[in-house]
Amino acid sequence: MFDFSFGEIGLIAVVALLVLGPERLPRVARTAGALARRARNSWQSVRDEIERELQAEDLKRSIDEAKQAAAGLQNDIRNASAEVHSSIEKTTADVEAATTPPAAPVPPPNPAQDAVGHEQH
Repeated sequence: MFDFSFGEIGLIAVVALLVLGPERLPRVARTAGALARRARNSWQSVRDEIERELQAEDLKRSIDEAKQAAAGLQNDIRNASAEVHSSIEKTTADVEAATTPPAAPVPPPNPAQDAVGHEQH
């Protein structure tokens, strides 16, 4: 978090010794250490919370992408199913047309026969 060299830390220690004196310096050092530890823990806690939020956002984004992909696949399956259904209907109609014999031609009416189909004498 802070970048102090050994020389800078030594200089701060000498100034603190001169300002505070040898009696109060250990107590102030403990207090400063405790405050630094508390600040570092708080910073780490905030950092962890931000990372969790980012991971949750990534997970939500992944779920949304998966839902969109699933919807696209569902549409593709519906289209393919409709094409297969149409192809089956066409094939069925072609098979029925090929297997149904053509209707026998109806002979023209013979005027020599009456309406019942008997010959007249």
